[in-house]
Amino acid sequence: MPFSLEASVQRAVLNVQEFVVLSGRAIGNLFRRPHYWTDVILQMDIIGVGSLPIVVLVGFFTGAVLALQMFSTLATFGASAQTGRMVSFSLVRELGPVLASLMVAGRNAAGMASELGSMTVTEQIDAMRALGTDPLKKLVTPRLLATLVTLPLLTMIADFTGVFGGFVISYFLIKLTPTQYWTTTYRDLELGDLSEGLVKPFVFAFVIALVGCYYGLTTRGGTQGVGRSTTQAVVTASILIFVLDFLLTRLYVRG
Repeated sequence: MPFSLEASVQRAVLNVQEFVVLSGRAIGNLFRRPHYWTDVILQMDIIGVGSLPIVVLVGFFTGAVLALQMFSTLATFGASAQTGRMVSFSLVRELGPVLASLMVAGRNAAGMASELGSMTVTEQIDAMRALGTDPLKKLVTPRLLATLVTLPLLTMIADFTGVFGGFVISYFLIKLTPTQYWTTTYRDLELGDLSEGLVKPFVFAFVIALVGCYYGLTTRGGTQGVGRSTTQAVVTASILIFVLDFLLTRLYVRG
């Protein structure tokens, strides 16, 4: 088919409209009964516990790399004792929320899209509607609620393991004392730094869950469509995380 700019724009606008409608209904369902708590707990286990190993590994080695890089720069100015401070600032305010969210997006946005996409192409979603069950309340809202609860917790774990990774490098390679590292790590952190580090994953959780579910529920074209939806969910969620990270950082910097 020949490329049509008008058709592409119309399709993009329609996709955005469908996503906004789905998001509004899913968020509204958070405050309406029934609440499928069993599904919520199951999704918390899949999203939170399932993502824990990779988040811990990424957080630890990110902190270790930060300590090495920061020390080489700070030593030039005779401020190597500030390594812990720079590591904690970088992790708590920026890298912890973003990296944890990207790991969860890569693992769980893809999982949501593939699972719901398979249910869509095999007509299980239509069967739920025929039985009088709202697919959004049964499938989307539990995933959204589970992501909202677990992603901030995973971010805090990533922050702590990252700071600990920085300590390991600082102690064994840079030869800083534990007092030098940990004192500068927590002393200069302010409430605004902590709030920024917790607001970001809370916002990113909406993106990960809603994008993954949207692409899953709009899957078309059989098994090939499932694979396509999975890829689109990960790419879209990752891009939106970076865009929202910039906007939120700009908001906090301005404040």
